[in-house]
Parts: sequence; structure tokens; C-alpha cells
Amino acid sequence: MAVSQIVTTRLTLTLDDGNDILTGKIIYKTKSFNNVKPAATADQLYAIATAFAGLQERPLYNIERNDSSEISQA
Repeated sequence: MAVSQIVTTRLTLTLDDGNDILTGKIIYKTKSFNNVKPAATADQLYAIATAFAGLQERPLYNIERNDSSEISQA
């Protein structure tokens, strides 16, 4: 039986950078934070993300959590 274990977690904030002058489409910028504790809960990450977003000039659009796992034989 195989077992999966989270080894790294990344928190990514997507920020609204306004509209493209030529196309009118929204431009997004991202800020990523590595070395996030894998045991962090969604509530903890949301609190940190909104605190960081308050320090940015651009408004917050989205918050993502990206986990990388290792799969091994049990």
C-alpha cells in the first residue's frame, strides 16, 4: 500500500493589477511564499494571506495553497 506525505507547502496570493489598456482584460500579479508549515490550517493561511494583502498596493483577488507530496511504499 502506498502512503502520501506532504513535504512542502506554498502560499500564493493573486493580486488585481488593473486592466490592460489595449484589450481591457484584467492583469494579475502573484506573490508566493515558500516554506509554509504543512500542518497550517486553511483558517491560519487565510488570516496570514489577508494580513499580507493589507500591506500590498493592489487588491487581493485569490488565495491558493499548493502542497507537494512524496509517495512511498508503506
